[in-house]
Amino acid sequence: TWDTRRFCEHLDVFLLELLLPNLVWKAGRTAAAIRTSALSCLLALLQGGAITPSQLLAVEERLSPQVLSALEEDSQLSRLLACRSLSTLLKLIGPSLHPDALNNIYPEVLKRLDDSSEQVRGVALRALGLWLASLGKDYNSQLYSQHLEVLFQQLLLHLDDPDSRVQDTVLEVLKTGSGVHPALLKQEVEAMRDKQRTPVYCDKLLQHIHSLRQDTV
Repeated sequence: TWDTRRFCEHLDVFLLELLLPNLVWKAGRTAAAIRTSALSCLLALLQGGAITPSQLLAVEERLSPQVLSALEEDSQLSRLLACRSLSTLLKLIGPSLHPDALNNIYPEVLKRLDDSSEQVRGVALRALGLWLASLGKDYNSQLYSQHLEVLFQQLLLHLDDPDSRVQDTVLEVLKTGSGVHPALLKQEVEAMRDKQRTPVYCDKLLQHIHSLRQDTV
């Protein structure tokens, strides 16, 4: 409809002038409830397809810091909404983001792997998989190897999680990472292998990395 088209045309204004100010942290329960509502609204916009990738790229520099900040909210729902919003953002524009913008995202998401909520941890893990999948040709894996090293090391710690479902998810995320910098990941896996309760998952990952090398021969 005409009204919908008009709304979509001015969505960046809606985001910057109405939504973002309500994501800014302020003390008090009412302010926290408003932030949760704003995050819910943001997620609906991102998932609903109303905002185009070009519109999102235009506001990402101002949007991402607010969403990343929301990962530290006391409210489990807010943290979950923030994680899901970041995941959707990465799906929509991850490969188009500048490496510096990408490198600002993963450390905050990594912290959520130790979240008190199993649901938040799961969404955070999948977000890291999307982050790794966003690393295209503009992301110099050699130049940014320190970032990848930190990420790989932290993920490998969670590869030893007592919950096999978590291990399976981490394994898939690391398989995505193996396409970014296989030599570095192999080095980190080998260093961690004997420190884990069982080497099974490390061996699966090493086998996967080896198969990648075979495919390129």
